[in-house]
Amino acid sequence: MKIAIVGPGGIGSTFALQLARAGHEVTVVARGRRLEQLQRDEAIVTAAGERAAVRVSAALDATTAWDLVLVTVLASQVDAVLPALAASAARTVMFMFNTFEPLGRLRDAVGAERFAFGFPAILASLDDGKLTSTIVTRGVLTTVTDAAWAKVFADAGIPAIVHPDMESWLRTHAALVVPVMVAIGTSYARQAGVSWAEAMNLARAMEEGLRLVRQLGNTITPEPVAVLSRLPARVLAAFLWTSSRLEAMRKAGAAGFGEPRSLIDAMAAAAPGQTPALLAIRP
Repeated sequence: MKIAIVGPGGIGSTFALQLARAGHEVTVVARGRRLEQLQRDEAIVTAAGERAAVRVSAALDATTAWDLVLVTVLASQVDAVLPALAASAARTVMFMFNTFEPLGRLRDAVGAERFAFGFPAILASLDDGKLTSTIVTRGVLTTVTDAAWAKVFADAGIPAIVHPDMESWLRTHAALVVPVMVAIGTSYARQAGVSWAEAMNLARAMEEGLRLVRQLGNTITPEPVAVLSRLPARVLAAFLWTSSRLEAMRKAGAAGFGEPRSLIDAMAAAAPGQTPALLAIRP
């Protein structure tokens, strides 16, 4: 299959690596320093020295009938690529990023018949262009709206499942991970874990975000997160306090605070005046 990946950061590069290894023709669309690295290497290169050859481009070729264009930019960056996606001859456009906004706008931009959405169960980072990633193979797996692509990903070594209500899934996930991202971003900047008082504030923000998901008419999903949402604040705080002290988690904080800020802003915009705890933790 011909697959283009727009935004080959840690997540996009992991998909590119696995899909190329599985025999697909993969083109990565990048910019800036990442584009320069990929043009130099003509491959996804791992920290362990493994390589998977890919094609490299500075722009998405609108004339190619891609079987899949996988969009792994941040939600705040997607507007910049929407015109190219809309004009593309791609058969399927799958967006894959954190968002709290309704999915209708993206569906309308590329057409309902070729729209798909997903979320990766992958921990990944790039250090000087070298990829380090861990693919979750048990528990909450990579989740997508399309069964055919779930199979393609699974066959490439990225176990994936289908969820019928991706908007609820994404909103639940945003409410859950925003406090985690703030915790690990803070711990990365300080090189020290958050305090217990900070962890409690983060836990209250998590509770508020999950309440907001319900208020908006969405379902807390999947079930493991629904169970988590019923835990006392002190238990959630203990999880956040501990996470901020794990080196593997702290490393992910190098991405900074841009993503949690944009998610908090989207949550606040969805319910003006009803998110004081979330706004209190906004970095």
